[in-house]
Amino acid sequence: MPVVWDVEANLGTVRNVVGEARPGDVVVLPEGMLSGYGEDLTPLDDLDPALLGRAVERVAELAVQRRVHIFAGSLLPCGDGWCNAGLFFSAEGGHAVYRKINLAMNERGRLRAGDGLPTFSVPLPEGHVTVGVQLCREIRFPEQWQHLASADARLFVYLTNAANVREPGGVWRSHLISRAAENQRFLVSANLAHPDQHCPSMVVSPRGEVLGELPMGPAGVLRRDVDLAEAGDWYLGQRRQDVVSLTYRGNPGS
Repeated sequence: MPVVWDVEANLGTVRNVVGEARPGDVVVLPEGMLSGYGEDLTPLDDLDPALLGRAVERVAELAVQRRVHIFAGSLLPCGDGWCNAGLFFSAEGGHAVYRKINLAMNERGRLRAGDGLPTFSVPLPEGHVTVGVQLCREIRFPEQWQHLASADARLFVYLTNAANVREPGGVWRSHLISRAAENQRFLVSANLAHPDQHCPSMVVSPRGEVLGELPMGPAGVLRRDVDLAEAGDWYLGQRRQDVVSLTYRGNPGS
């Protein structure tokens, strides 16, 4: 969907999309969906934290009212600055936050990086499922995704605002397929609607099959039913950790 530097307009877009959802759905929306986002972050100077806080509360209420789970991106106040975040709104109420740890070049010096890779427990009819969230540039860092898979995430949610004419076509799409297949996880990607969009909104299976993909450019909604039991650890279990291993040094509370 479109993402603009207007909190009320973005909130209206979220309402429209969630209005099409069915009880029990998991709804995935782009990076910066609530606050707005762009390569030029100077509009942050005029962004009202109180207005944004009320928007977060409204989305939390919407998730409960519609009985859906929502993942959406937003810039958020963090201490004396701002961070780029992925938010999880549960149908059971409340919200949780992932703060982007690997900032894009335009974000450095302007936003504060997170220091942890948390997972989120999403209550579904068949039981709770663990979900890992990554944002935009973090598509380039497979070790972060592997850590989330090792932390038992069965589904990856990827929120991006990728509209850059300098990026070659097809590369980010290939990255998403690799992140799903190498970890044997489902992956749901949501990008903004933009003429220069270079990363698709799509659903990828643990085998790397593209189960659905929206045309790049226009706004649209993609719906897919997946069986999360198809996620597995066959490849992860074959890692030569006697030769190469990952050590997580993030915030223990994240």
